[in-house]
Amino acid sequence: MSEQEKQQEKGSCGCGGCGCEQKAKAAATAGVTPAPRRGFMLKLGVGLLGIGGAITALPIVGYLIGPATKRYSNLWVELGELSIFPHGATRFATFLNPIRQPTDGDSAKTACWVRCIDATHFQVFAINCAHLGCPVRWFEQSKLFMCPCHGGVYYQDGTRAAGPPPRGLFEYVWKIEGGKLLIDAGRLPGLEEST
Repeated sequence: MSEQEKQQEKGSCGCGGCGCEQKAKAAATAGVTPAPRRGFMLKLGVGLLGIGGAITALPIVGYLIGPATKRYSNLWVELGELSIFPHGATRFATFLNPIRQPTDGDSAKTACWVRCIDATHFQVFAINCAHLGCPVRWFEQSKLFMCPCHGGVYYQDGTRAAGPPPRGLFEYVWKIEGGKLLIDAGRLPGLEEST
């Protein structure tokens, strides 16, 4: 084998003939180790996963911590003069939801049932059934609220009479001010109450 063939054999694979051993020795004596491509890709991948994890965790942390930082404020809404709710009667009433957006349109109108026990005592029921939220109707003849969806029935005081609902109707907090009936419409009945 000629000298030239031996040189080609050693130099083409990087095992000594091409000077890679000399480069590695020079780098080692200078205190610099060449960074392998695999290590760089690993660091890049871990960095990208960390950034993705932080972006994903941010809304979850906000969801968990958010309710603790929010303060509830009463949003009193007027239902009308006391004279439109006669003693012993249950009347249908509507109001504009105080937590509405400009694009809500007619869906911002919220309904409720107002029962006048006497001149200073009322019950204001959410219109939704406690089972799955269908709107209940008041039947004056039988003095019952009935749900058309699954047959839920409630007495006139809102307690459960029959059917699948697990409890009575949800009630709004109310007050009388200046001869008018007002309800706290900022807190949706049922969301803070247990069944």
